[in-house]
Amino acid sequence: MCGSRTALTSWLVLLVQLLCLEAVPISMDKTKIQDTEPKAEETPASVDTGLHYDRYLREVIDFLEKDQHFREKLHNTDMEDIKQGKLAKELDFVSHHVRTKLDELKRQEVSRLRTLIKAKQDLEGGNDIAVDHQALLKQFEYLNHMNPHTFEVEDLDRLIRSATNDLENFDKERHEEFKKYEMMKEHDRQEHLKTLDEEERRKEEEHYDEMKKKHADHPKVNHPGSQNQLKEVWEEADGLDPEDFDPKTFFKLHDSNGDGYFDEQELEALFTKELEKIYDPTNEEDDMVEMEEERLRMREHVMNEVDSNKDRLVSLDEFLVATKKKEFLEPDSWETLEQNQAYTDEEMREFEEHLVQQEEDLNQKAVDLQKQREELEKQQEQLNAQKVELQQAVEHMERLKTLKVDPPPEVHIEGNAIPEVHGNDNVLPPGHQAIPQEHHSPPQDHLDPLQAHPDGPAQNQVQHGLPQTPHHLPPGHQEVQQGHPNSP
Repeated sequence: MCGSRTALTSWLVLLVQLLCLEAVPISMDKTKIQDTEPKAEETPASVDTGLHYDRYLREVIDFLEKDQHFREKLHNTDMEDIKQGKLAKELDFVSHHVRTKLDELKRQEVSRLRTLIKAKQDLEGGNDIAVDHQALLKQFEYLNHMNPHTFEVEDLDRLIRSATNDLENFDKERHEEFKKYEMMKEHDRQEHLKTLDEEERRKEEEHYDEMKKKHADHPKVNHPGSQNQLKEVWEEADGLDPEDFDPKTFFKLHDSNGDGYFDEQELEALFTKELEKIYDPTNEEDDMVEMEEERLRMREHVMNEVDSNKDRLVSLDEFLVATKKKEFLEPDSWETLEQNQAYTDEEMREFEEHLVQQEEDLNQKAVDLQKQREELEKQQEQLNAQKVELQQAVEHMERLKTLKVDPPPEVHIEGNAIPEVHGNDNVLPPGHQAIPQEHHSPPQDHLDPLQAHPDGPAQNQVQHGLPQTPHHLPPGHQEVQQGHPNSP
């Protein structure tokens, strides 16, 4: 990652630095070099600067490098002019093809940012909230969000300024991440101790102290960038006599890409021997994350002492000047990480409080999610019940269609009309007899004398449509004949 950031910084300083020319080893006799057939240039491997807009940055750089006018301007542009935006103004003179491609890259990047904003909103549960993309895009300072369609001078100026500033702060952010790593490691250790009984806790503490002592028991570490440290590299890595140490030769030997500068990656490679004195990946007591932090500290220290123009590169002149300083010839001892705790007690206390608050927030979120789950399950049960009822209703209707059952006719009653009774509707309650509609006369030999008389009461009753009087009367009752008074 450091090499990737170095490549970008070199581009910002001078385009020719990015050409990555191969240096000829100084021990090689150039007169004996045979001409070889030219080989096709290999495409450099994709690098990652660690910036969240790394891909966009690299694609813009790649296309700007294809423009001859822009390349020529870079030859005479120093770092300060780049930072002040003078280089960005040259964008107006690049070819139409390059400008068109840059427009397309910007539109793709804006689209990517909008997708990221929407995805973040979805994760935070704000699906129903309208997204103000213009407001949210303001946080991405490396492009002009007010013009999402074309790549202009302002976009290049913003990109250069943002990349320069972000890379300068990159080391600071790495230090903060390492500090959190160390505090979390100590927090986990303390939490583990709480789970042990007294005897186990004592043994664990003794083992921890023993590992710390073993890690601190290492050979002396030379001051990074000092004469002693570089001589050790000269002797052990280069296989040369330390009495023949020459700073200029040393520089050319370790300027691996031959561009005349030590970049961050090349500088960090010089500290490998020193780091191997302290860290061994096979040792339980050695933490490789701490080794990378130590490497970063060494590189930053050398840069602060040697990089006089603060361009994050060490030129040959800057290197030779530094070799004449007292700090190079008579350096102070170098304090390693185990001698400098990464955090203070106050920072550890704040970190613990932050973890407690995080845990409470997560627990509350878990409770809220459980409530939401229960509510959703309840709603699902209601929907399932409604679905069953609907299905039953549909099945009932299908059965009715299959049986072809007609619904009963509706009866309409007008005024005081009595509805006509059909069939068995004239069934009377028990103990009641139906009155026959037709009355047939019994045989005459069984007729009552009065009824047999042609002018008798029975004939009169039939003629007038009156019911005939029953022949048998209850005891104590006498038949009263209408129109015939009793005889004295």
